[in-house]
Amino acid sequence: MADDAAKQCGTKQVDPKAKQPIQGIKNIVAVASGKGGVGKSTTAVNLAVALAQQGQQVGLLDADIYGPSIPNMMGLKGRKPEVDAASKILYPLENFGVKVMSIGFLVGDEQAMIWRGPMVAGALGQLLKDVAWGELDVLIIDMPPGTGDAQLTLSQTVPVTGAVVVTTPQDIALIDCKKGIQMFDKVHVPTLGIVENMSVFICPHCQGESHIFDQGGAETLSAQFNTDIIAKVPLNMEIRKNGDAGTPIVAADPDAEVAKIYRQMAQAVTDKIGVFNKRKITIPVMAG
Repeated sequence: MADDAAKQCGTKQVDPKAKQPIQGIKNIVAVASGKGGVGKSTTAVNLAVALAQQGQQVGLLDADIYGPSIPNMMGLKGRKPEVDAASKILYPLENFGVKVMSIGFLVGDEQAMIWRGPMVAGALGQLLKDVAWGELDVLIIDMPPGTGDAQLTLSQTVPVTGAVVVTTPQDIALIDCKKGIQMFDKVHVPTLGIVENMSVFICPHCQGESHIFDQGGAETLSAQFNTDIIAKVPLNMEIRKNGDAGTPIVAADPDAEVAKIYRQMAQAVTDKIGVFNKRKITIPVMAG
């Protein structure tokens, strides 16, 4: 049934055994969203740094070819990776204990990426396999929003351990989040969990709670797809300020309540990876 659905949406069925692992990388985790503007890159950055703070060897790949933001958010804006002249292998940059690669290191800030799908797929393949990642416990991939070429390229060429899907409680975001979960299901990538961003706004003056983007949406998705909510992250100015400054909140203020939420998320992802790897599960068909 999942295979039939995948054929209808144009995805190519690939034998999982045919996918080529990346040497030295034990697990690949995609951080994805059905739409932009829900805090996916912020989630990917803080998740990667929090995993590194656990003592894991972590890489972070910015796969958002059209809108790479990871160089800015990781405090690496304006820097260039070293390239081996003979092999053309790229060496990732590093900050906060995380190895980082992005198309943003290779093109100018003002340069628009006007590429068709095959060019995006080719660039993503190079960023995955032509980078000297070394030994990694986990490679976090910040996916572009949506369910297009980048997602299919990733899921069909390398063994992805699982996906973290990011949404807000807003109805329109939840609709697209549902599509993202269904897409990963169709290409046999398990959803490790849902992250509900901007779940609530806590007034810094009166401490009152306001559900600006509604509430209860993540619970509905979790029940529908039998997937856990691994974090609810409030709408918080410090997250935004530190992201803009290139200092992820988990590194800039590790004792902050929101930093603790990200660390709990990282632990949940670590636990889920362990469970899925141990069981070597076959993903069931989810409800539509």
